[in-house]
Amino acid sequence: MTDHADREWRLIREEARPGPLQMALDEVAAETAAAGGPRTVRVYRWAPSCLSMGYGQAVDTVDWEHCEAAGVDVTRRQTGGGGIYHDNEGDIAYSIAAPADELPGELIESYHELCPPILDAFARLGVDADFVESERPSIYHPACYLRALHPAHDIVSDGGAGRKLAGNAQYRRKEAVIQHGSLTYDSRPEAHLAVFADPDVTVEQFEERVTGITDLVDVTRAEAVDAVESALQDWADAEEGSWTEAELERAEEIADTKYRNDAWIRDREAER
Repeated sequence: MTDHADREWRLIREEARPGPLQMALDEVAAETAAAGGPRTVRVYRWAPSCLSMGYGQAVDTVDWEHCEAAGVDVTRRQTGGGGIYHDNEGDIAYSIAAPADELPGELIESYHELCPPILDAFARLGVDADFVESERPSIYHPACYLRALHPAHDIVSDGGAGRKLAGNAQYRRKEAVIQHGSLTYDSRPEAHLAVFADPDVTVEQFEERVTGITDLVDVTRAEAVDAVESALQDWADAEEGSWTEAELERAEEIADTKYRNDAWIRDREAER
């Protein structure tokens, strides 16, 4: 494993922002790292709750009327897979951005280099979590958490034998890599399924596949967030930091042209 701690990293502690801006900030963190600035580990919160569609997800799988009525933002991720409902309370998100030449070129190796702090966070909370032991079939393709599970990037309870706790995804540019993911603090299956149009799956089936930290240990959300932040900071030996004004301006620009824009969300015509 590469010794990431001998490089310049910053930790950006949990910030609550709308989903389109959070996705834009992932891109900005990658641009900063590629330009010779600090690499970034960060934790973030979706405010309001948000459905992030997978890069190739069909728009007709979304219940747009429900999302509007419930005040749920909708955006589209750079990464593949199905849609993920990021509850404002029930979801804890993180991302890691670093220069591409500092990470393995092989995708699975890269996942296994960047996921240890996430496994460490679960361990700090007393949750026995690990990569899923073997592949499992999809039970509802439009929903990312109900798609097939893969040992490369899906983290489940019971030491790899249980239910899904966290998903992780990467996208690569020529000069930088972004890994982002979500840890389920509280699963909220009804709210998760409601963002999809006519989901062919029951709440009981969802609960058989997905669990949350609250199902396994008695910790507050603040304690869970602290565990994720601390694990990321220790892994990278990161200094606590913040966004520059230029980065925030750049993020707003990206969000306006892409993540808030129907050309990206509904048509996927904006530049990736």
